[in-house]
Amino acid sequence: MRALVFERPNTLTLQEVSVPRLDEGDILVKVRACLICGTDVRIFRGKKTKDVRLPSILGHEFAGVVAASRNEAFREGDALSVAPVLPCGTCYQCTHGEENVCTRRRAFGYEFDGALAEYVRVPQDYIATGNVFRVPEGLSFEEAAMSEPLACCINGQRNSPVKLGDVVVISGAGPIGLLHTQLAKAAGATVIVSEPNASRRATALKTGADYAVDPTAEDLAARVKAVSHEVGADVVILAIGIPALVNVAIELVRKRGWVNLFAGFSVGDMPPIDVNKIHYKEINLTGTSASTRKDHELALRLIAQKTVDVSKLISHRFPLSAASEAFTVAETGEGIKVGVLP
Repeated sequence: MRALVFERPNTLTLQEVSVPRLDEGDILVKVRACLICGTDVRIFRGKKTKDVRLPSILGHEFAGVVAASRNEAFREGDALSVAPVLPCGTCYQCTHGEENVCTRRRAFGYEFDGALAEYVRVPQDYIATGNVFRVPEGLSFEEAAMSEPLACCINGQRNSPVKLGDVVVISGAGPIGLLHTQLAKAAGATVIVSEPNASRRATALKTGADYAVDPTAEDLAARVKAVSHEVGADVVILAIGIPALVNVAIELVRKRGWVNLFAGFSVGDMPPIDVNKIHYKEINLTGTSASTRKDHELALRLIAQKTVDVSKLISHRFPLSAASEAFTVAETGEGIKVGVLP
């Protein structure tokens, strides 16, 4: 089979590799859609290195069809989506409802070979733990693959809770920012999106944002004050990993408000933070790491119900033979969400 192999930082090559061998309890999935995540790009550029194997096959946002099964729970032809983070189930975090930050978690896309390939092996451990979900009827494979990033956003808005009537600022209108926009609107918030790219601002407005601000040309703080009646935002979500924006978020949020550092940052990013503002404003500063199985299940349901419409977020589609080009488009931000369709 063909696979896009990550050999070392900055090197991806399309290779002929063996179809994965199945052990008892495993299933083999024919990949129908694999989306490129910001984490994939950071791994590719050597900016995320923890637990990354070399060589490996990236790709953890995917959906497909069972091509072969050695597990009685699934048969050939079943359409599946997989929650990529596999918790150990026994550590402190797992036994206290925090499986997404499991100390021994494993993940598709580097620890297990991922889905930027024609086929991917899903180990029986994933099935035993309930990480494998059937795709709801009527949902496309592309939409089903969007359940993984949406699940992470669900986790993020649980960590920094958005409530009815809140004013929410979302920094960045990439795919993650647009998913956060729809979730916040579904919760009953007024949403202000900060994004310098005109095309992405237009998309933010189409997906439900109340305001879309170019922070390079407009006074974002003044807009937030006007919308919040001089109080400040209840929640600020950083959907883009730019360290300098942390202090901007601290300025925008109200006293006792929430700032969520959702986006991943590169290794070594150590921005100066105005700790006095956090102290005197009593700001709740949180992060977001992956998601739980329940988040993934909920994400599939929200997509199927059209509570969150992901159908227009995939802006570019590439065959596996052009997957390297797909990474370039994803990295430059030329589109919104980039898909590889083997």
